[in-house]
Order: sequence, then structure tokens, then C-alpha cells
Amino acid sequence: MSVLQIGDVTLDNNVILAPMAGVTDLPFRVLCKEQGAGLICMEMVSAKAIYYQNKNTEKLLEIHPEEMPVSLQLFGSDPNIISEMAKRIEDRPFAILDLNMGCPVPKVVNNGEGSALMKDPRLVEEILTKLVKAIRKPVTVKIRKGFDEEHVNAVEIARIAEDCGVAAVAVHGRTRQQYYSGRADWDIIAAVKDAVRIPVIGNGDVTDAAAAEELLRYTGCDGVMIGRAAQGNPWIFREVKAYLETGALPSRPDSREIRELVRRHAAMQLQYKGEYTAVREMRKHLAWYTAGYPHSARFRQTINTMETMEELLAGLEEIFAEPGDSDSEG
Repeated sequence: MSVLQIGDVTLDNNVILAPMAGVTDLPFRVLCKEQGAGLICMEMVSAKAIYYQNKNTEKLLEIHPEEMPVSLQLFGSDPNIISEMAKRIEDRPFAILDLNMGCPVPKVVNNGEGSALMKDPRLVEEILTKLVKAIRKPVTVKIRKGFDEEHVNAVEIARIAEDCGVAAVAVHGRTRQQYYSGRADWDIIAAVKDAVRIPVIGNGDVTDAAAAEELLRYTGCDGVMIGRAAQGNPWIFREVKAYLETGALPSRPDSREIRELVRRHAAMQLQYKGEYTAVREMRKHLAWYTAGYPHSARFRQTINTMETMEELLAGLEEIFAEPGDSDSEG
């Protein structure tokens, strides 16, 4: 299995947790790191929010020692604000700083941020030139195939990034227009890999260990980034890691292991966010964790009415009851 070098940062392996807004918060990141992810990517943080000292941003910037190395992702469109805020936060314990050029959400795109940056290569060059000069830590970028099928320019943007001194580029094989629908185009990832010398990380349709291996083989890319397939399934990292190392899959977690991990996830949510927020954050995670299990459909129908962590965990005990448990259903 390949180690991955990004600037002066050496990762233990080349399997990476993708940044996902509302998903890759601190508790979930810690769990994915424990399962073997070589790099953990944080939720994207607004450079403007740091500039204006938004009170909610501080929590997004929090990093736990057990999740390192960490990639902190900024988004924005003002070259001066992005570079100045990167310098302001550089002493925080992240290893890599990533610029988001892939987010498809309208409120981000309509501000000229996220994937909208791919429409303006000159602005991309200005942002990256100032950002790389502003800090000592490696800078990476996450891009898409292009904004739409009429403007497929991932190769152009990747070359600009390399020329600006960016240390690696992650490529999602869909356009902004696609969001997450349709098939990811792995050919564009291969084209980017052929066009630049810096490490290229492939992203899109990596649903399991076999898909991760196939992406690496097909594109020749240096690392694989896993996003939605990790939702409710942090074990995917140990599976991909083992498969790339040995060609064999470890056994899937049994009900007891799942139940214990979800309990820990809930406990960390409580610790870091308090019960009101933790319950609302755990609702979506529990829907993912329980998908496909007996009684889980009924549980998901009622989950949004639950107001306490006690209620959520009681439902969890029912779903993942061991044979012979007193609370198991027939």
C-alpha cells in the first residue's frame, strides 16, 4: 500500500476522508481516523467568517489530537481575505490547508465561491499565488471535473494550481451541474494525473474497497478520497486499507461493534455540542448507521420526533440487539 507525500507531510496511507459539510465534524472524524483513514478532512470553513470573527466558526476549527494529520478546508473568493485568514490560523494544529473549489451548493456558488471559482481561472491563479506565499504549510485544492459539461477544465485548473506551488489536487469526477448524480468520470481524473507532477487524489463513486482499488488502477492517481460511502460506515477505511494491503477484506462489524461505535459517537457529540445540538446531529447519522437493519425503517420514521439522546439510544439498542438480549424483538 502506498504512503502519500503532500508537501512536507507524509501520510501513513493514501485513503482519505473527504470534507463534507455537516458530516465531517470532530466526533465523526475521530472515528474515521481510528478505522484507518490516512488523512482526515474537516468541514469547510468560510474565510470571511474567520475575518468577521463569527462565533460559530471557532467550533468548526477545533481539532482533536487523535485525528491528526488533518486537512483544514477554507472557502471564499477574495484572494486577500483567504490568504490573510490562512496566515491568521496557521498556528492551529492542522497539517494541510485545502481550498474548496468543488462545493456545488447554491448559496456558496451564488457568492462566486466553491465550484464557481472554476469558471474564473485568472481568479484561481491570484488566490492560489497569494495563499501559497502566505503560509508555510502545504496548500492543496479540491476541484470538480468542471462547472458544467460545456466547461470541463479540471486539467487547466490543476496545471494552474501546480504552477502556483500547490502541493496536491483532489479531483471529483462530476461537474457542479451534476451535483452527486450520474456517474463520476474517472477519465478526467486520469487526464489530470497525466497533466501534472504533483499528487492527484481521485474522488467519486468509491463505494467500497474494490471500487477504491479500481479507481487507483484505472486513473493512476496517488490517493483515493471517500465521502458519502463513509456516512454511517466509518469501517470503510479499514476495509479499503486492508484490501489495498493484502487483497483480502476484513469481516464486517457485527451488531455489538456497531452499537458500541455509535454509542461512542453519541457520547462525543454530547461532549462537544451539548444535548440539543447533539441529538439533531445524531439523527442523520443514526439513519445512516441503521439502514438495512430489521425495524430500522420504523425507527427512521420516528427519529425526527426524538428530543433526547436517551430516546435515540433506546432506539439504537432495539435495532442492534444481540440474539438473546431481553429487549430484542421476535
